[in-house]
Amino acid sequence: MELIQETSDLSAYLAADEVVDHDHPRVREVAARLAKEADDSYVYARLAFEFVRDTIAHSQDSGDPRVTWRASDVLEQGTGICYAKAHALAALLRAEDIPTALCYQKFDVVHGLVAVRFNGAWHRQDPRGNKPGVDAQFSLGQERLAFTPDPASNEMDYPVLYAEPHPAVLSALKAAPDRPYLWKTLPTAL
Repeated sequence: MELIQETSDLSAYLAADEVVDHDHPRVREVAARLAKEADDSYVYARLAFEFVRDTIAHSQDSGDPRVTWRASDVLEQGTGICYAKAHALAALLRAEDIPTALCYQKFDVVHGLVAVRFNGAWHRQDPRGNKPGVDAQFSLGQERLAFTPDPASNEMDYPVLYAEPHPAVLSALKAAPDRPYLWKTLPTAL
């Protein structure tokens, strides 16, 4: 699948905003700690991916009712669904000047992940969190995502790479008082 940048301006994929708030002290602290362990940007990107995948609980898997959406809040509270975890990873990567996009897949509901830009190409990564039947890994070669869409079941990869969260995703997150409510209002398409 050919990934399509929403904007040709690569700096948009480095920007901080209300959601991907990589200028926040909490994001900066985590980024600095991870950067100390990395020899180069590739190693940093892998460490940041593994940190979000393994340290930030997927709230549905853990049963946590809290809804997070801002990257700094995800890191502070240590929980979030796929979108929130993607926002946190994007913030950590952008904090170290690694262009990062938000991207999506369609299953019963829309699933969120990121794409990182290395060596002139985009590479999708899924920090959702592993569990039995899910083994997402950081890879610049063959994709190692949490899920593979089945076109026969009307599932798909959306090719667009967004600089900011899709409005449908952000609206659902912001409107949800808790995760059970959110689960009823997740977007089913973009």
